[in-house]
Amino acid sequence: MLPTPSTSHVSYDTIYEPAEDSFLFLDTLSSPSQTAWLQSRLHRGQTPLLVELGPGSGVIIAFLTAHARTIFGTDILSLSVDVNAQACLATRTTVQKALDEIKQASTSSSTGSSAYLSSLNGDLTTPLRSGEVDVLVFNPPYVPTDSVPAFLSTGPTSGKITFEESSHLLSLSYAGGADGMEVTNRLLQEIPTILSQRGVAYVLFCRGNKPEEIKAWINGWEATENWSWRAETVGTSGKTAGWEKLEIVRIWREERT
Repeated sequence: MLPTPSTSHVSYDTIYEPAEDSFLFLDTLSSPSQTAWLQSRLHRGQTPLLVELGPGSGVIIAFLTAHARTIFGTDILSLSVDVNAQACLATRTTVQKALDEIKQASTSSSTGSSAYLSSLNGDLTTPLRSGEVDVLVFNPPYVPTDSVPAFLSTGPTSGKITFEESSHLLSLSYAGGADGMEVTNRLLQEIPTILSQRGVAYVLFCRGNKPEEIKAWINGWEATENWSWRAETVGTSGKTAGWEKLEIVRIWREERT
């Protein structure tokens, strides 16, 4: 089992604390079936670019970056985008600590030379270039709420954060609006543009998000004579009651045979 990155330095007053959804990503993407699939897809071409949207504490992207050779079969470049500037700072530290720990624990070159490029403060894919993301990871705000909190790009602050500010920052991590899908729907619309030709997206849904309908919709996206869109569940939390059951859906272009 690959070690989970430490997030002991993270203030959970303003940043989402790693929970079942976070660990579902770690378990799923490091599973033998997913590592084999990813390695077969990414083994050729330039160094893959991994992007996590809304990393929060940074535990997922730190895990994937630190263990890139085991999971992807190659070194990677990675970066993250978060609307919460505090999360951007926390993620950068989490990833660096994870990389340092891996290097200290190994005396061989097997740790590789994967690099974390940046923590970008922004809204979903707006800071990214089209067609350049090879692996996209998104643990969205999926809780149904009356509305989605406004994104205020204020940048990092060294001053004391008020209770109202901390509450707002935390709400960005869970409040998904109508059916918990307002933010996720925006991201899904951007996937065809942001992914590279070999790109793949891993997006988390809860039962209340109606993932079966979402997968059917994606499988019907516009295709070409050479490839079509595919979406399938590759990891579940195992819960069977209510909307709390979680699942990770893999979205990619599949070549026609």
